[in-house]
Parts: sequence; structure tokens; C-alpha cells
Amino acid sequence: MILFRSLRVCLGLTTVVAVSSLQPWSSRAETQLSAENIIQKALARAQQAEATSDQHNYTYTKVSLTEELDSSGKLRERQEKVYQVYFQSGSTHVNLLEVNGHRPAPADVRKQTDNDSSLRQLLGQPKSATGDNRESFLTPDLVAHFDFRLLDETRLNNRPAYRISFQPKASPVVGHRMVDRLLGRISGTLWIDSTEFEVARVDVRLGSEVDILGGMVGCLKKLAYTMIRIRVADGVWLNSFSSADLEGRKLLDSLRIKTKSQSSNFRPLQMNW
Repeated sequence: MILFRSLRVCLGLTTVVAVSSLQPWSSRAETQLSAENIIQKALARAQQAEATSDQHNYTYTKVSLTEELDSSGKLRERQEKVYQVYFQSGSTHVNLLEVNGHRPAPADVRKQTDNDSSLRQLLGQPKSATGDNRESFLTPDLVAHFDFRLLDETRLNNRPAYRISFQPKASPVVGHRMVDRLLGRISGTLWIDSTEFEVARVDVRLGSEVDILGGMVGCLKKLAYTMIRIRVADGVWLNSFSSADLEGRKLLDSLRIKTKSQSSNFRPLQMNW
């Protein structure tokens, strides 16, 4: 489904971070940093983590629930999927285990493969790429789209964090990809861990409607998205929870999709898999 794939792209932004294997940062949270300083530290951490990502490989289980509703709010389709997720050498590989409590049919597996391929294309990754970068999406290109403002210092999951708002720059970055159009219309809030400079949470909202393929295929009208990441080991952070509520149009039909994903059983990956 193109709308749902577009949502994943927005998250794949959204859709701002990387799993890392860096030497520990100072345990003392730095003070009097500007929002730009904090973002640059988080960006540097993500870039260095990407370069050394082969040192920390993990696997975990993810349960995803998707509900599709019509314009009146009536449930059209409900689907629960269970995945085994592998994070290795900076890329995420997803193995579909169950669909609504049953082993996936061949058509389900093919659809998952097509979705992964479409996601890589929309993100601008090479066709030959294996896996995707859903665990690692803080890049200079992404940061360049936004202005950031430090709101306060707080605590999240019993760890100190900076709370930072972001919104598109007044002079938007020009791009032709679907993700570029989305980035120009989303804003929200980031919580960045002030000890390891990892993004611990992101809340995203869509400010204005986005057409898909010129509006011929559909459009995304509303989007509210939350992602939470947890620290599974020293310097290693992984996505643990996400939820999304979006409204749009698919061809001539109004559409609303609600999703929720919960991950658990994080453990080091035993090579080879």
C-alpha cells in the first residue's frame, strides 16, 4: 500500500538516529549547549556509529498491529504480524514469522519483500542494497531540512535528556523524492539522551497535505507518529515502540490507518544467521 509505505518513509526519517558501538561519552550531561550543538553531537555520534556498526549486531521480536478504517471510522481490515528482526552491519533485515496467528502464506512473504524493496527505493538506497536503514536515519541531509530549538532539559526512562522542537526551514531544501516532500511538511519534538547523544524519542506531525504521484494515486492528509528507542547495552540503542495515525486518500477512497509496533527480547546476534 503506497500510503503505508510513504508513512514508513516519513518514519524512516521518521519517519533520526543510529545504533552505535562508540567509545562511551562522558557520563556527565553537558550543560549550556544550544540546540544546534546538541544536534551536531547526535549527528556525529550517528555517523561514527554507522562506520563501526559491524561491532554490535542484535536480533529481536517485533509485533505490529495495523488497522484500516473507512471514512466513517468502520474497521475494514485488521492485521497482526510477528517479525524476527536482525540488525547487522548497519542494516535491518526483517523475517515475517506470523500473520494473524498463522504462518505467512507465500503471498504474504512476497508482499513483504515488495514493501522492503519499495522502501529502499523511496529512501533513495541502491537497488542492490540488502536490508534497510530503519534503525539509522540521522544524516546531514536530513538535518539540513530543519530548524531546531532547545525547549528544556528533562528525564526520559530515568535518563537525562534534551527536549528539542524541529520544523522545516523557511527556505525548504529542494528535492524530487517523496521523502523530500514529506520532510518539507513535518514538524515535531525530539528527546535526545544527554549522556550518549542518542535520540530516545521522536514525535512527528504533518503540517499540510502531501500528494502521492501528483495526487493520481492518493494523498496523505494527516499524520501523527511517535517512536521510542531504548538503550539495550552501553552505546547501543534500538527502536522499541512506534505508533502512527494517518488519514488520506487511496485513489477515490478515503482512508485511515492506525498502526502500533512493540519490540522485545533484544539480544546479541550470534553469527552466522
